[in-house]
Amino acid sequence: MRTLLRGGRVIDPATGFDGTADVLVSGGEVAAVGPGLPTADDQVEIDVTGCVVGPGFIDLHSHVHSIAGQRLQAMDGVTTALDLEAGLMPIERAYAEAAAAGRPLHYGFSASWGSARAKVLAGIEPDANIHTGLAVLGNPAWQRSSSKAELAAWLSLVEGELAAGALGVGVLLGYAPATDPAEFLALAKLAKQAGAPTYTHVRELVEMDPATPVDGSREIAIVAAETGAAMHHCHVNSTSGHHIDRVLTALERSRADGSRVTVEAYPYGAGSTGIGAAFLSPERLRLKGLGPSSVLMLETGERIADEARLLQVRAENPGAPCILEFLDEDNPAERAMLHRSLAFPDSIVASDAMPVYWRDNGIESTEWPLPPGGATHPRTAGTFSKSLRLMVRETGVWTWLEAFRRCSYLPARVLDEVAPGARTKGRLDVGADADIVVLDPATITDAATYFDPVRPAVGVRHLFVAGTPVVRDGGLLTDAFPGRPLRGEPR
Repeated sequence: MRTLLRGGRVIDPATGFDGTADVLVSGGEVAAVGPGLPTADDQVEIDVTGCVVGPGFIDLHSHVHSIAGQRLQAMDGVTTALDLEAGLMPIERAYAEAAAAGRPLHYGFSASWGSARAKVLAGIEPDANIHTGLAVLGNPAWQRSSSKAELAAWLSLVEGELAAGALGVGVLLGYAPATDPAEFLALAKLAKQAGAPTYTHVRELVEMDPATPVDGSREIAIVAAETGAAMHHCHVNSTSGHHIDRVLTALERSRADGSRVTVEAYPYGAGSTGIGAAFLSPERLRLKGLGPSSVLMLETGERIADEARLLQVRAENPGAPCILEFLDEDNPAERAMLHRSLAFPDSIVASDAMPVYWRDNGIESTEWPLPPGGATHPRTAGTFSKSLRLMVRETGVWTWLEAFRRCSYLPARVLDEVAPGARTKGRLDVGADADIVVLDPATITDAATYFDPVRPAVGVRHLFVAGTPVVRDGGLLTDAFPGRPLRGEPR
């Protein structure tokens, strides 16, 4: 089907174009861009006057793994949702199961460093399931340093996953923060040799844990410099907290010196993970200047009362999802810290979107609107629309061209070397993939809150994935499953 989007404000961050034009979509590609494109009987014409038209948002950091979660992200303008920080293993099973279930958005996965280590060090067989992975996070058996033989064994597993088409290596270093830094260096050397990026949740900063083997953000810069590997620093806002200015200054210096370090952030002062994570122990929270009351259990809404209760829930169900409040968005000084992480030069918007949980119905729903009672982090539904509201509509820190550069173009470029299929994404010129978002620049905003987290964003008028409409006139199309796998080139 051919579709003509008529008269919108077209943004192409690849060429720098920002002007009124028509966009013709045909066969899953952009066939023409320009003013006054001709009408034809074999095409559907949509008047998008007054709307902004640009390449769909590419989320490098999404753990939703469900139709329900991807639909929330579609309403947030996302056309490609990738799990690169954690990854899944085995990679072939991850892709096969996603394809079998159907996906509204494009999808893809990195090789899971955590799963490879857990298999070798703890005998835990990976099953390509995010919920099993969350449960493993609190298991100390895989968090120790490796022997020489163990290191070789799990590096071999990672190498095999890259050969099978993983989009790089996801490294949850913050969940095993006392491991030997030599292991991370060895992994980076492997990634460099394979021509694949790493996506790292860094270990603790020295301010938060003076006993850390190495400062987390300094480590990624040092290793990138030593190996030449392309290394992506995940959610710099949450791992840096109140120390964001020190971290960003150091990263900017390392990039100026030639290190291939990219950075992502999301526009929230609270994160989400499994309650058993190493950095949620009582002593680690104290080092961050936080306490048990900073932790909110996602499925039940319970705010942890004290250290005794925190220890209890960590022991009983280490994979239970929770929210950790690390910055107070109502505090102007702390809110400004969060904004600086988004304003940092070339900082990429990425959600760290979490699955949606229902107490009685598990973690998937094909109903739309979603059933009541769903629990997740509001970033699942609102990361991109909130970023646009804050950085374009309210403060003017970004132009619309800059917004699409950070939400679409730059994330695609992180993937160029490992996945040839990414080279036609994040752009809106002839031959580009027809992954397109059409939004209302006056109303685009997030609607999800911590107390009502599954409210879809507002302002996305149309969304096309591979040329197929997934959102039309602001409403989600429940029969649309055009998502395709984005895979790495065999290494």
